Amino acid sequence: MEWYQLEIEAALGRAKSSRQGLSGAEAARRLTECGPNRLAEQKQAGLFQRFLQQMADPMIVVLLAAAAVSGGAAAVAGESFADVFIILAVVVINGVLGVYQEHKAEQAIQALQKLTAAHSRVLRGGRSLEVASEELVPGDVVLLEAGDAVPADGRLMECVSLRTEEAALTGESLPVEKNTRPAGANTPLAERRCMAYLGSTVRYGRGKLLVTATGMNTEMGRIAGALAETAQGKTPLQQTLAGLSRTLSALVLAICVFLFGFSLWRSGSVDLPVVLDTFLVAVSLAVAAVPEGLAAVVTIVLSVGVTRMSRQGAVIRRLTAVEALGCAQVICTDKTGTLTQNRMEVQSCHGQQKPLVTALALCTDAELLPDGTAQGEATECALVEYAARLGLRKAALAAAQPRVAELPFDSERKCMSTFHKQGSGIIQYTKGAPDVLLQKCTHWMQDGQPRPLTQADRSRILAENRRMAAQALRVLAAACRSWEKLPAPLTPAAAENQLVFLGLVGMLDPVRPQVPGAVRACRSAGIRTVMITGDHPDTAAAIGRTLGLVSSASQVVTGAALDTMSDEELRRRAPEFSVYARVQPQHKARIVRAWQQRGCVTAMTGDGVNDAPAVKAADIGVGMGVTGTDVTKNVADMVLADDNFATIAAAVAEGRRIYENIRKAIQFLLASNMSEVASIFLATLLGIRLLEPVHLLWINLITDCFPALALGMEQAEPGSMHRPPRPRAQGIFAGGLGVDVLWQGALVTALTLGAYFAGARLETGFWQAAQSQLGVTMAFLTMSMAEIFHSFNLRSRRGSIFAQQGENPYLWAALAGSLALTTGVLFWPPAAAAFGFATLNLGQYGLSLALALAVIPAVEVVKWILGGEKQG
Repeated sequence: MEWYQLEIEAALGRAKSSRQGLSGAEAARRLTECGPNRLAEQKQAGLFQRFLQQMADPMIVVLLAAAAVSGGAAAVAGESFADVFIILAVVVINGVLGVYQEHKAEQAIQALQKLTAAHSRVLRGGRSLEVASEELVPGDVVLLEAGDAVPADGRLMECVSLRTEEAALTGESLPVEKNTRPAGANTPLAERRCMAYLGSTVRYGRGKLLVTATGMNTEMGRIAGALAETAQGKTPLQQTLAGLSRTLSALVLAICVFLFGFSLWRSGSVDLPVVLDTFLVAVSLAVAAVPEGLAAVVTIVLSVGVTRMSRQGAVIRRLTAVEALGCAQVICTDKTGTLTQNRMEVQSCHGQQKPLVTALALCTDAELLPDGTAQGEATECALVEYAARLGLRKAALAAAQPRVAELPFDSERKCMSTFHKQGSGIIQYTKGAPDVLLQKCTHWMQDGQPRPLTQADRSRILAENRRMAAQALRVLAAACRSWEKLPAPLTPAAAENQLVFLGLVGMLDPVRPQVPGAVRACRSAGIRTVMITGDHPDTAAAIGRTLGLVSSASQVVTGAALDTMSDEELRRRAPEFSVYARVQPQHKARIVRAWQQRGCVTAMTGDGVNDAPAVKAADIGVGMGVTGTDVTKNVADMVLADDNFATIAAAVAEGRRIYENIRKAIQFLLASNMSEVASIFLATLLGIRLLEPVHLLWINLITDCFPALALGMEQAEPGSMHRPPRPRAQGIFAGGLGVDVLWQGALVTALTLGAYFAGARLETGFWQAAQSQLGVTMAFLTMSMAEIFHSFNLRSRRGSIFAQQGENPYLWAALAGSLALTTGVLFWPPAAAAFGFATLNLGQYGLSLALALAVIPAVEVVKWILGGEKQG
């Protein structure tokens, strides 16, 4: 028989489990036997295969062709094959570095995926534990509630108004109501009401699931090939740079063809040696022009940056969020748990204490632990702990009035009801928002007797509610109703009316200490903070004033008021409101759209299952890592590991740092490559063979990777959070970056050509455009080190390097390594001979370095002219 045909006890027997779940030892044994609960992943390419992929790059193919041509020419002329071996060695080193960079980027992304791994609540030996969903095994008993992703296939043992969404498996668009009754033989998957499957989500209610299949043995596992996870897409920035690289490649090809033709025309002959020589010049230009490391550097900087963000509590699930964070203009945030500590404590009570507290304690899913603390949702824990302090322990109350049914909390109706056996009848306890619950009441409890609820009574209760709310207390109300038997049908509409009002309790959820400073930091950075809460408007206004979000009641608007506004009116009036009170989940999506229609990049936080549409619609969807449901976390771009608003503000600052550092790296790489292109191009027009392909390969090897990566590790500049967000449509070359690339590339070109002509003058005694081995050697040293020195200029695009706070040890390491390697190539005789360098004396070496170092004062002067610390 299939699992869905079995009664619950029979299913437990087949699974060799019990209603208390497996023991820890048995679960561990089964995990070893069955393997982790995950779908098979696509096989990753091996290291050698990745190396071959690097070799298939068009520029590498050109270099290999150059090596072949150079080898052929050397064989014909009977010369050394040193050039060939150097080109091949540099190509291999480049390939190895490319594989290493790709591997590190993948490792960073895999680490982030582990941080966002799903967890499940299970019963192990009768105790409720949270474990990684990968560790589930057949026979586990999983506790499900609204918002959870079903972590494995299983037989339902308990259902309380449980509905699941199974569109991924069955195509059914509406949530499916579940029960525990077995189904008949050959029942289609979509009609197996007593089963829940991996890939579905709980939309409403709660239940217990006996795991029957995990990993590839689940229904989802059978179609895993068709549902293989899509690789993470490229960010807009990465796509822009890929397009830039293609454009540069096409431009370089055109210049190479021109130079090839020009050189042949200038030589006056087309014999084989001239053609080979001219071809190598064109290859030199191609090698110089294309910034091979550009895409890899950007990917590494992004990956390392988001790993650093994860350590600060902001786990980035999509790399696109990093770019969007730098543009964020509005942050719409939940109050409870994000702005506040989500640590509730009852401060005030209004009503007859014993019946009120009994109702509030029993109408919860929180449980009191032996140490006197409660386990569960923060508000419910506060109620259970308060009851215990008054001598009303929940276990004793539940024994006297056992629960027989419930209507789970729903953010739409803002209520929860439980039904308990009392004598021969049933007593219903309902808790919820005071203004909502009061509308469902017809009586109130006075001296143990229900009294008709008059308008004066309602006004008095609402006045007490406002008084508590004005003290920043979160206020809950409780009511009850007696029944002879359970109402039928058991629905909110049938049960939640004609209630007897019991009273109010006020709870305090203190503001997180870091939040006021974070709100001020956001304001300083040009970011508007908007608070969204289900609390009473007076409570919301009191918290808003504490945080500095509002100064008058006119800046607070309720969900009911939103319902009366058209989308156009809300769009127009959105800047008037900083606090939204008594909102429902659908209001969040409207608030996001209103700000987006005003052209603002908007972040939205969410935790509940009904928040998912708003979180998904936002430019930056933020899920809560502690209180958030799986559904919301799965659609979020970023998950807060600590549910703290201050973490969002820190993530914005980090996002700005990462983006600015990427721009610095791009400017550095393009300026360096432009200087190489311009130097080769101008020298060729003057009839000079400035640098060989192997020289340029060496320069690119030490300047295209390590200094650029070091710039990606630069700390944020002091003013980064005192500037308004950058416009979303702003291009990568905005703020004068493109102009900077041109003149800084021209500057290094001038210094390189200056070094060449100085070497030619020292070698020949004349200032002339003649071929000079000493000139080539000095030009090589100057270009190599000028690019490295220039990377220090870019620690700040507009600020003086002498005014920077702190040091960048990665940049100093790049400088030390590059200087040592370049000096070694120049002065180690075998290497110098292989590269065709002249022997430098200390004076010539010092002059070349001095010319290279001149790039720093030259750029400092321009920065001073452009306005010092003003950021471009």
